[in-house]
Amino acid sequence: MMISSRSLLLATVAVLASIGTWPKASAQEVDPAQQAASPSISLPPVSVTASPITTDQLGSFVPVTTLDREQIANQPGRSLGDVLFNEPGITASTFAPGASRPIIRGLDTFRVRLQENGFLSGDASNLGEDHVVPLDPLSAERIEVVRGPAALRWGSQAIGGVVNVINNRIPTTLPDRAVQGRISGGWNSGSRGWDGVGTTDVRVGNWVAHFDIFGRYDSDYRIPGGRRQENSGVRTDGKSAGLSYIFDQGFVGTSVSHFRSLYEIPGGEEAQARTALRAEQVRWSTRAEYRPSSGPIQRISGWLGFSKYRHEEIGAEEAGGLGEEEIGAGQLAGARVVHGGFRNSSWDGRIELQHVPVSTDLGPLNGTFGVSVEQERIRTTGEFLEFLPPNRTDRYAGYLFEELSLTPRLRLQAAGRVEFSRIVGATGDFSQGNLPFDPDVELESTGRRRTFAPFSVSLGALYDLPWAMQARLTGQYVQRAPTAAELFSRGAHDASGTFDIGNPNLRKERATTVELGLSRPTGMTRFDTSAFYSHFDDFIYRALTGNSCGEEFSSCAAGRDGEFLQTAFGQRNARFYGLEAKAEQDLFQLWDGNLGVSGRYDFVRAQFEGGGGNLPRIPPHRLGGGVFWRDGRIQSSIDYLHAFNQNRLGENETPTKGYDLLNARIGYTARLDDVRSANLSVIATNLLDSDIRNVASFKKDEVLLPGRTVRFLMTVTF
Repeated sequence: MMISSRSLLLATVAVLASIGTWPKASAQEVDPAQQAASPSISLPPVSVTASPITTDQLGSFVPVTTLDREQIANQPGRSLGDVLFNEPGITASTFAPGASRPIIRGLDTFRVRLQENGFLSGDASNLGEDHVVPLDPLSAERIEVVRGPAALRWGSQAIGGVVNVINNRIPTTLPDRAVQGRISGGWNSGSRGWDGVGTTDVRVGNWVAHFDIFGRYDSDYRIPGGRRQENSGVRTDGKSAGLSYIFDQGFVGTSVSHFRSLYEIPGGEEAQARTALRAEQVRWSTRAEYRPSSGPIQRISGWLGFSKYRHEEIGAEEAGGLGEEEIGAGQLAGARVVHGGFRNSSWDGRIELQHVPVSTDLGPLNGTFGVSVEQERIRTTGEFLEFLPPNRTDRYAGYLFEELSLTPRLRLQAAGRVEFSRIVGATGDFSQGNLPFDPDVELESTGRRRTFAPFSVSLGALYDLPWAMQARLTGQYVQRAPTAAELFSRGAHDASGTFDIGNPNLRKERATTVELGLSRPTGMTRFDTSAFYSHFDDFIYRALTGNSCGEEFSSCAAGRDGEFLQTAFGQRNARFYGLEAKAEQDLFQLWDGNLGVSGRYDFVRAQFEGGGGNLPRIPPHRLGGGVFWRDGRIQSSIDYLHAFNQNRLGENETPTKGYDLLNARIGYTARLDDVRSANLSVIATNLLDSDIRNVASFKKDEVLLPGRTVRFLMTVTF
């Protein structure tokens, strides 16, 4: 692995900067002013995503990454994946500025669940890297990411993790004032684009109404060297209204939201044809909670949501056609043509009951029982009818979490889940021995129905150590049912450049994971580190068959002369292991503020067993560090990240060169009165103007990530 002298120097500086982040051998008293100026970087007091058990105790049995509203605003990018891209253990698909899905520990799509306030995202982003995630960071108050298996509470499709976007669209508590909210607006030099969001909560007695609206407009973004990434414009907007009735023992509320986006696809033939996707989603959500004053039940919570999502791929019938029509900030060459689209009608419901603490001989026992139901109906139109026939998925599940406090320092958690999954679709005879297809034989499609009953169990221990540290050890056995796309795909997939052949005979995927973690979320020294190992039996993957195809089955033939490489879904055993660490150290007070340093490191390794080689698109080692200074009004930081070369390649994969990423930020907050404040921030990203290619992107050889960019952000809170 070759590293440039500049990269080696910067990496050395990052390591030296992070040496001071490890805890000292003696207890330290924390100055209140210092603690206020240096908030915790790891776990919040309570994670609403990791566990359904609500207690007053700190810590989580699984690693959780949390970004608050300020941290979200400081991140570059225009999508959920972009905001999380640089977090340890997390990267993103970065297929397009408007389509970037989070990847957790090298796992993505069907293994990472995306949700809003616990509700299923209900989109089509797991069916293609070019599909938008309709959860815009502009509307988020907080983002929580469970790094690692989260299937016990959220289902087998969260075998790799879960990303939960949290906002106040359904108010759950009474606000302090009759009217409160925020207005924020920004402009960036990279795409010459703007974004803005406004939210407000209005209280009348026990009723609370919530309203929010957001929008963004970006043209083709700047890449290193001063050029523009052709066909990379984005235009997105959304709005929401919610109403809740809040009383002493709970709340009941509902909301409706609307999202739409028009974004272009850069790189290759898509850029030449000015390809764009037009997406829209309408979502209705209802939540309720009741906390009885007596009896065996401490809390009853319910969720019920419904969404209708659709998107269409539009573009020139042929590149260089007649006419021009503006889209986002690019121009669509040729007459606008709808090539095809996806539709997803989904609903999900969940009820959780938490019992009161039970006294046992071993200690107090807290627990929650839950049941959930989900249904997704996916339809395709136009060119995508051949890729995936209409299908329906139903999931029913029951789960149980129990937490035992053996001592004031030691807690144990056990959890189990039983799930029933039914997938109905259509498929042909896609056995490996039947590839490539005889062009003279018509492929007959027959209806298929598959049922699965995956179950999952976990055990965990959380121990409070001296100096406010916590150690955690967890073991999980998780099963995942195949998805409709893995079972029934049968056509060209432009996003990956492949002609995908589903396997209707796939078995359940099984994973055994062991994880060890150590964290210190508060104090002058703060850190969170995790090491994990996962073994997959019957890991579902796409394998190249050695054939290639055009748009139709009849075009498939041996060799690689066709437009799309033919792949077939199969199963093999695999293993994943890795390490994630992030830390901050307050050094000393300077000019009434705190000066400190930060450090971070992460890697993941993924291999097929039996000498089968590496899995493709696995992130490289990443090492970074930074310096920050904060007081009550000014927040400033300089952060550096080095991504190493990725030469551990999967089949048909090319090496990816590493990069250096240098970011800086300064923000000033002015108190206008007791309740109002204004913040002005300047955020600079990729100051070195490095060529950044994301190894996890199917378009890494065609598309560079944005170059040097400066963003100005103004936020008023009232």
